[in-house]
Amino acid sequence: MTNKTGLEFKVGDAVVYPAHGVGKVAAVETQEVAGMSLEVYVVTFDHEKMTLRVPTKKAKTAGLRSLAADDVVSKALTTLKGRARIKRTMWSRRAQEYEAKINSGDLISIAEVVRDLHRADSQPEQSYSERQLYESALDRMAREVAAANRIDKDAAVELLGKSLSAKKAVIAAAEAAEEAEAA
Repeated sequence: MTNKTGLEFKVGDAVVYPAHGVGKVAAVETQEVAGMSLEVYVVTFDHEKMTLRVPTKKAKTAGLRSLAADDVVSKALTTLKGRARIKRTMWSRRAQEYEAKINSGDLISIAEVVRDLHRADSQPEQSYSERQLYESALDRMAREVAAANRIDKDAAVELLGKSLSAKKAVIAAAEAAEEAEAA
């Protein structure tokens, strides 16, 4: 994906930085740092009102990447329809794992967190920390799906909601099959 200038991204490209989600390359600047000339991507995150400068030579190792491809987005939406896989460990350990998945920047991992922490109306209320992690993962995933599909964030949240509600039908069918086997 490297173009003729040797840069991977150009001004105006939507990119994903693992710890902050979807941003836009606002500029490519050369800055003087400790007496050395350093070329950096200037990435802006409008939703966080933040600007990040990533050295162009370290962009890959820092985790800066292009938006997820269509096949990755569809795989992430399919992941939402799956059955929640909640480990039987202490909440603090699971919360750390969820946080690590969210900050990995990997759309599939974020989808797993959304799937595992999603609560249907019929399920018990979430704790505050569960709700915070769920909303963080949902927001991060919705922003990338919106940018990848060129739709607004609200439409992306609606799309994710449809995938999560499809999960109910899949789970109900699985539970019915389990009951039929037991009978």
